[in-house]
Amino acid sequence: MTPRSQRGAALLTAMIIVTLIASLAAGMVWQQYRAVQIEAADRARAQSAWILQGALDWARLILREDAKAVDHLGEPWAVPLAEARLSTFLAADRTVASDEGPEAFLSGSIEDAQSRYNLRALVGGAKVPELEQRVLERLCSQVNAPPGTAAVIIAGLREAFPPASGASPPDGDSRPLQPAGLDQLSWFGLDADTLRRLQPYVVLLPKATPVNLNTAPREVIAALFDGVDLATAERLVQGRKAKPLQNLASDAAAYLPAAALTQATDRASVASSFFIVTGRLRLDERQLEQRSLIERRDQNMVVLDRERVSQLLDR
Repeated sequence: MTPRSQRGAALLTAMIIVTLIASLAAGMVWQQYRAVQIEAADRARAQSAWILQGALDWARLILREDAKAVDHLGEPWAVPLAEARLSTFLAADRTVASDEGPEAFLSGSIEDAQSRYNLRALVGGAKVPELEQRVLERLCSQVNAPPGTAAVIIAGLREAFPPASGASPPDGDSRPLQPAGLDQLSWFGLDADTLRRLQPYVVLLPKATPVNLNTAPREVIAALFDGVDLATAERLVQGRKAKPLQNLASDAAAYLPAAALTQATDRASVASSFFIVTGRLRLDERQLEQRSLIERRDQNMVVLDRERVSQLLDR
């Protein structure tokens, strides 16, 4: 081999070695970068979970302190928590100024779940009560849901929650899964727009509950009773702002006709046991929302369900 060929081979070998070293170095840098990203994501996830758990504990404390015979929208639990900055508490170094930490903001609210019509009233018996069927039909009509929406909901719920017969289900039972919340009614074939329209007025709770007339919107009150229109329901809504209903039989009589009061037994009340707690954490470009269903059992606040939704905010 000539000296020129030897020099060419040595140069080629050196170039191959440099390429390999550069590739290995790039791979190591990439792995280190990914490790830092994963660690930061895990830390942010843990921080978010603790903060949202703190917001849930705050809501449970308020509901425990407010355990009274009457629940209305003038109580502390009904006041939303305005968005507050928490960057100082999330800073990695406590000595770092809050402006140098990640931008984190917390907000939240507590909603009376019994301000909505509970779809549980449609299941459990041998057949659907005619009054409850009319209630759902009126609600679907008020929100301009597609024709037949009430029938689809009733048929789906009756199939998912058959009356208790004491017999075990047959092998290969093809009953649909039992929905745990309103969003899962899409299993029955309802589209997202219909569910969005119904969401402010209906709820699916673990057991049958009355509607709280101190917190229910006028649409729910008007649909709950035969012969009550939106104007009558609006008078009750305006009246309870000045003086919440303390006794269903006496106070509601000032707003509702006598025929409606006869339908109020076990279907309406002035107190609530189920509440929906929503906590929102906005961290940099993401927002994490946690919705929890709480049942108040005297002084015990039991979390029945919890759902977290992560969203990427538009910039």
